[in-house]
Amino acid sequence: MLPRDKLDSLMARYTELEELLCQPNVLSDQTQFRLLSKERADLAQLQERYTEYLGLESELRDNKEALSDPELKELAQDEIPGLEERLENLVSEIQLLLLPRDPNDARNTILEIRSGTGGEEAALFAADLFRMYARFADQQKWGFEVMSTSEASGGGLKEIVALISGKDVFSWLRFEGGVHRVQRVPATESQGRIHTSTATVAVLPEADDVDIDIRDEDLQVTIARSGGPGGQGVNTTDSAVQIIHKPTGIMVKCQDERSQIKNRAKAMKILRARILEQEQRAQDDAISAERKNMVGTGERSEKIRTYNYPQNRITDHRIQVTLHKLDAVVEGDLNELISALRTSHQAELLKLSQSDL
Repeated sequence: MLPRDKLDSLMARYTELEELLCQPNVLSDQTQFRLLSKERADLAQLQERYTEYLGLESELRDNKEALSDPELKELAQDEIPGLEERLENLVSEIQLLLLPRDPNDARNTILEIRSGTGGEEAALFAADLFRMYARFADQQKWGFEVMSTSEASGGGLKEIVALISGKDVFSWLRFEGGVHRVQRVPATESQGRIHTSTATVAVLPEADDVDIDIRDEDLQVTIARSGGPGGQGVNTTDSAVQIIHKPTGIMVKCQDERSQIKNRAKAMKILRARILEQEQRAQDDAISAERKNMVGTGERSEKIRTYNYPQNRITDHRIQVTLHKLDAVVEGDLNELISALRTSHQAELLKLSQSDL
């Protein structure tokens, strides 16, 4: 069943917004116009689906009434099953559209990947994960900017941080946070034995300046000579920036750029995202214990996924989904896996919202 009163109220607001956006005083105020336009855009798909639902509902009612007419009965009987199926699908769509939208969903995302247990193989796996997400971002036409790197021997990565920008990036990547496990035979393994290694992924919504108030006196900033692997300029300038946020103890270091100013700007962007995540996680823990049980809580201690190379298999343990196309997934084909996670997350939200009714 649909909450008709709530839907009618939202549709009245949609009509009101359309009228407001035509008024001269709103058109001349860019801030107000932008806010009202966003509110209208957020309601547009719901308005479209609910209008379609009302039309189909009326059509179904007419067909049921036509069952009493001998001349129209057969035609009505043919049309009613299709109309009922379309109405049922629309109810599901509308229920999802009514779910409260996470304000972080539309944000750009800070992606952090670190090697875990497994030494050099773990660092190589971290590099593989980085390439996988970079390719996925490219397929989605998202921007992808490396913010900070720490390389390991043999072509692996100890740590890498990237900023991914585009439409609804966080809503797609939010479920990737956690411990990723790989099972494969390392290139250096002469006996052909399968080794298990891990890497951790953190997915943080990018924080705006207005989200996090950071005072200069709360920062301990250290400038040092960059320690990158070679290069003509990176090792000859004091450009590496390390920032410690004293109230939280969060430390960020950036040394990828030759410019101290650019490294500081990148470090501050990462710092804001980490502080925002810490604050939101504390709020979530305080407000709702149920949220911890949902898909995609982002707890870094969760072992969320296994990449089994000998069997070309990838398993997501949170939703018990296994795909036998690991070769395609590591090339950036993440749509099926992430879509399954999003669907499971929406089902959990629906269950919670219906239990509150």
